[in-house]
Amino acid sequence: MSTDHPTTAPRASTYYDLPAIKEPVWTWEVPAYFYVGGAAGAAATIGAVLQVLDGDDSERLVQRCRDIAAVGTLIGSGLLISDLGRPERFLNMLRVFKPRSPLNLGSWILVTASGLSAGSAVLSRFSRRSRPADPAPRGITRSVGALAGLGAGAIGLPLSGYTAVLLAGTAVPVWKESRRTLPLLFVASATGAACSLLEMGDFDERELTAVRRLGTVAQLSELALAKAVEKESARVPGVGRPYEDGVSGTLWRASTGLTVGSLVVDTVTGKSRPGRVAAALLGTLGSIALRFSLWLAGRASARDPRATFDPQRMADE
Repeated sequence: MSTDHPTTAPRASTYYDLPAIKEPVWTWEVPAYFYVGGAAGAAATIGAVLQVLDGDDSERLVQRCRDIAAVGTLIGSGLLISDLGRPERFLNMLRVFKPRSPLNLGSWILVTASGLSAGSAVLSRFSRRSRPADPAPRGITRSVGALAGLGAGAIGLPLSGYTAVLLAGTAVPVWKESRRTLPLLFVASATGAACSLLEMGDFDERELTAVRRLGTVAQLSELALAKAVEKESARVPGVGRPYEDGVSGTLWRASTGLTVGSLVVDTVTGKSRPGRVAAALLGTLGSIALRFSLWLAGRASARDPRATFDPQRMADE
C-alpha cells in the first residue's frame, strides 16, 4: 500500500471567495469633490501663472480663474462636509497637522486654498470698484489680493492632485496598483476641466487662444495618462477589470469619448462661441465621468477578492 502524500497543498486563490477588504463607504459627494476641487485648484494655479507672466494684460482672465477657484473650493468644502455627515467631523481633521497623512494634509490644503482663493477673488474685485479719489486703499487692497492669488496658485497644484495620492494610499487594488500614474492623471484632468470652464467665458482672442492651447495639451495628456493608468493596473491580471466591465467601465469609456469629442469639436469649430461652449461642455462631462468611474472602479475592486489576493501572491513568488 502506498504511503506517498503530497508535500504541499495547493494554495487557495481566495478565502472562500469573500472580499478581503472593506468596500469604500464614500458617497457620490466624494467623486463630485474630486472634480470640483481639482478644477478649482488648477484654475487657481493658472490664474497665478498668468498674473506673473502677463500682469494687467490678462486681468479679466485672471479674475475668472480666481472666481472659479473661490467658488470651487467653497462647493468642495460643502461636498466633503455632506459626505462626513456632520461639520464637526471636518473640523476634527484640523485639530492636528500630519504631513505624512494624505487625508489630513489634504484637509489643510483645502482650507488654506479656500481662504486664499476667496480673498483674492473678493479683494481684486473690490480694488477695481474703489473710487479713483482713493488710490492708496485701492493699491493696498489690490496688492493683498494679488498676494492671495499667488498663494492660492501655489497651493492649487497640490489641491488638484492630492486626492489621487489619497486613493493610491488605500488598500483598494485598482487604485493602489496605479499609484504612479493616477496623481498625474488627476492633475492633467483638473487642468483640462479648468480650461473647459474658462472657455465658456467671454475673452479677447489672445486670451482665448492661450486657454484653448493649454486645454488641448491638458486633454491630450489626460487621454495618454488614462491609458497609462489602465496599463499599470493591468500588470496584475484581473486588477484592472473595473475599467472594462460594469458601470465603471462604461463611464471610463464614456470619459474617453467625451474628451476626444471635446478636442474634435474645438478643432473643427474654431473660435466660434457656440463651438467653444459645446467643446467645453463635452470636456466638463468627460472630466466628471472620469472621477465617477474611478470611484465605482474602487468599489468594484474592493468586492473582488482575487484582485486583493493575486497581487500579494505575485509579490511572494
